[in-house]
Amino acid sequence: QVQLVESGGGLVQAGGSLRLSCAASGLPFSSTAMGWFRQAPGKEREFVAAIMWSGGRTYYADSVKGRFTISRDNAKNTVYLQMNGLKREDTAVYYCAAGRFVDTVITGLGSWGQGTQVTVSS
Repeated sequence: QVQLVESGGGLVQAGGSLRLSCAASGLPFSSTAMGWFRQAPGKEREFVAAIMWSGGRTYYADSVKGRFTISRDNAKNTVYLQMNGLKREDTAVYYCAAGRFVDTVITGLGSWGQGTQVTVSS
């Protein structure tokens, strides 16, 4: 059974940084694409970032390019999302996602974690 457990969320001031982690189990992590989505209150879940199994290629939503960085450690079965220059509009529940192919992740058809809350105050 696939399990994705997010951590690292919290309250931060605008302009600050947070690093989210997602620990994965029950899947062949080193051959699985991983990603992050977010859902703000009253809005649909949206794609944030994705990374191929090898870490060789990454993908980002335009709204976070240049501020967020996705990375992975296949030895630890963990994917990270480094968030810098946080804005109030980044406030959301952030979800980890996994899929056999990166397109599976980006289109939201993979497995999901339970989410971690990120709140950015002004």
